[in-house]
Amino acid sequence: MYSVRGGLRPTPPFDFAKSLDFLRMFPLMREDHVKGSELTNAISINHQTIAFELRSTGTIRQPRLKYTLYSEKPLSVRSQRAVEDRLGFFLSIDDRLEMFYKIARGDDCFRQVVEQFYGLHQVKFLTPFESACWAVLSQRTLMSEAQRARATFVTRFGSMIRVGNHEYWAFPEPSRIAEASRDDILEVTHNLRKAEYLAEVARAFNSIDEKFLRTGNYARVEAWLEGIKGIGEWSARLVLLRGLGRMDELGVEKRLFSAFSQVYGKTGPVSMELFDEVAGKYGVLKGDWAYYLRAANLEETPPLTS
Repeated sequence: MYSVRGGLRPTPPFDFAKSLDFLRMFPLMREDHVKGSELTNAISINHQTIAFELRSTGTIRQPRLKYTLYSEKPLSVRSQRAVEDRLGFFLSIDDRLEMFYKIARGDDCFRQVVEQFYGLHQVKFLTPFESACWAVLSQRTLMSEAQRARATFVTRFGSMIRVGNHEYWAFPEPSRIAEASRDDILEVTHNLRKAEYLAEVARAFNSIDEKFLRTGNYARVEAWLEGIKGIGEWSARLVLLRGLGRMDELGVEKRLFSAFSQVYGKTGPVSMELFDEVAGKYGVLKGDWAYYLRAANLEETPPLTS
């Protein structure tokens, strides 16, 4: 077993404890992945399975994250940088929250939410491909059934690395699923439609540069996603938000409006007109505002897929 150590420097304010709290509510995170102040998991990058341990060594105003990576063969500098990029993107460490907080200070209803989640940066799926697969697996399916299907999917197509007495499973890369037959995928999903959709999703993500998905024109990325068989408007918004952290547009689904009502309904009746008015005050940062509303809502109700 080979190991490499390094560090990340998130943009302050950054509270790793808040990220871990969010992950504890995340329906796809195993309990043993979040222990105390440490996060452990595995990822597959360029067909190499890498386990990571991540912990905070700084403060909210001067954040520092230290990591240890484990692999069964030596890690190149390029692979180490790829892992750093993946972890940083997963935890949105480069997001700048100060302007968002400045606007929030003038929002009497929302101020308490900011105080509660101060330092929380958006937490995503580890990869946008995983978020797209989850969108397919969770379509018209009970949460518990979708979770079981994902676990089976990972053990069938993913990869495992053992560190000490612990086994860590990495979600498969799109190339692994693109190479699989429809019948192989069908053995996992027991649903022909979802097997076909997962194959289409894998082929699409295997042929695209993730840089385009992260930074390309929002409308173009959304159109690309909706062009994948099995990815409709709702699924595309899930990938954009939870897989890519793209908060350019707000998808005002039932859960978000419910969260808005809980926070802003304490002073009077709420409406879509009021929602649009408040969101408008946050301008290009309205996505951060919506993320904090959703985080507050997760504290009150069981986590769903959006």
